[in-house]
Amino acid sequence: MFVFHDLDATTRNHMLDEANLPDSIYISPRLTAIGKEDWPVLLREAIRSGTPESLAAKLGTNARLKTFEISQRDGRPYEKKVPSNAAQLLAEGEFNRYYWRALCLRAIAEHRSLTVYRGRHSDNPKPESEAWLGKKVEDPHAILKDLRKNIGGTPDKGLPSMNSGLTVRLS
Repeated sequence: MFVFHDLDATTRNHMLDEANLPDSIYISPRLTAIGKEDWPVLLREAIRSGTPESLAAKLGTNARLKTFEISQRDGRPYEKKVPSNAAQLLAEGEFNRYYWRALCLRAIAEHRSLTVYRGRHSDNPKPESEAWLGKKVEDPHAILKDLRKNIGGTPDKGLPSMNSGLTVRLS
């Protein structure tokens, strides 16, 4: 379960503003046709009043996720099972990404900085994730621009993965 220290009405409004920008929603290749249609609606609902957990629960129903996907091994495509936690990964990663974007907007407006913290427990945290804990994010403009540019992908600014369990708080 994720803990978002600054998830309030102001943050949710900024998250929703970001989710309503043109071409701002990542459409995972793991989504079925139904999932691709439902995903933006489900994401916005979770942003308005839900959590990553409630989003994952809805995403995991009504055949919204594929059961198999094509991957590559030694340059050859092969079919493999979609991980059982695919709904959780997508929901947590994208909810967290909009949370980061919203807090960047708040930090800019409120002349504050952001601090990285562990929002979700990890039994085996990676050293690269642990190195981020307590770091200040001094330039929220650059982070926001990076997150907007890299929809669903790895940010260029060397930020932690959106699925690392790390997030930010206002400081």
